[in-house]
Amino acid sequence: MAAAGELPAAAGARLESVRALAGLLREAQPRAMAEESTFRGLLEILTSASGEIEQACKDSHELVDLDACLLLLTECFRCLRNACVECAKNQHLLRTCLTYSDKKVVAYCCMVLFTCLDPEKVREFLDPGNLTVALRVLKVYKEQLESEWSFLIFTDRLLNSPELVQALYAKLSNQERVPLLELMMAKVSEKSPVTSEDPNVFMRHAGFLADCFQETCGAVLKLTSAAGAEDEEALVTIRLLDVLCEMTSKNRHLEHLQALPGLLETAIDTLRLTHLAGKQAVNVFTATHAVTAQEEISHPAEGFKSHLIRLIGNLCYRNKGNQDKVYELDGIPLILDNCSIDDNNPFVKQWAVFAIRNLTEQNERNQEFIAQLEHKRLADSSALESMGLEIEKRDDKLILSSARKKPS
Repeated sequence: MAAAGELPAAAGARLESVRALAGLLREAQPRAMAEESTFRGLLEILTSASGEIEQACKDSHELVDLDACLLLLTECFRCLRNACVECAKNQHLLRTCLTYSDKKVVAYCCMVLFTCLDPEKVREFLDPGNLTVALRVLKVYKEQLESEWSFLIFTDRLLNSPELVQALYAKLSNQERVPLLELMMAKVSEKSPVTSEDPNVFMRHAGFLADCFQETCGAVLKLTSAAGAEDEEALVTIRLLDVLCEMTSKNRHLEHLQALPGLLETAIDTLRLTHLAGKQAVNVFTATHAVTAQEEISHPAEGFKSHLIRLIGNLCYRNKGNQDKVYELDGIPLILDNCSIDDNNPFVKQWAVFAIRNLTEQNERNQEFIAQLEHKRLADSSALESMGLEIEKRDDKLILSSARKKPS
């Protein structure tokens, strides 16, 4: 029997072989000696040693020297490390660890990948062969939401390359685009200060996502079918709107987003279509107060109209051109028509109030237009009151002004 701290003869021979290979790989120039068969052999040793350790942990009577097994494992990993130094071929072979069935192996592989990625290596992901690695990391994130390293690879590395994001997006199915957009939402929502490169990166993301939203916005109307029906393209549209709402909430980038061609028009047109669809038949876009306290809304389109109004309000913030554009597109009555509580669209009234405030700030024409609507009883005066606005008549002209506080 081997003494404590020593491996049996067969295992000792394996350890010496691994050590020798690690030494050769460390000295090799160029570092391309290890073939795929070598990695398979190391994997077999790792699997065998880890199995012995696992069994020893389960059975205290099992005669296994843990220190010796751990030493063998350490040498295997040292060998793998040396094989990958300055050797793109071997680095590529190790990426297959991302497809391994063991979640811990995948997590460790993501950790190493995160540590190794710098801006230059991120650019290399644009190569079709390397793009598959980014696709695999996204799959890891989707399947293992608790995987912190796959999350960080995207939010702290890959999302810094707009070209890579666009290349990935083109390769993904609609179902796969949803987690990518969720990662972008997480990145946009960060409160940490941006670096000097971030503004340009952010603007390129915004332009791309705005284009995607304009291309797919009509798909959301498919959700007017049977209750619970889901359409993958419609789900992507919903997530795109979520990200755009968050982006337009960032003042440091707002002017760029307000100038994006077609985005405001698309938001108004989509709001009009969904609002009309909700009036023509009972569906997810129909305003309702029927949900009880015990019921929960689970439809993916919950809040979609609220977010459209939020986006419109953001795009009109202190922007005279966009304020006038909403007037010209007859969007003001549309927004006023949503100034009521709707259980299918939480906070829709609050976002409508916010949008009207932004539409009327230092814009006399919009103020007068809303005043005329109220005078003709086409607008709800209680909604105006909730906005802190009231109608005044001055020199035969209706004026929208701030509501005076009544004495208590």
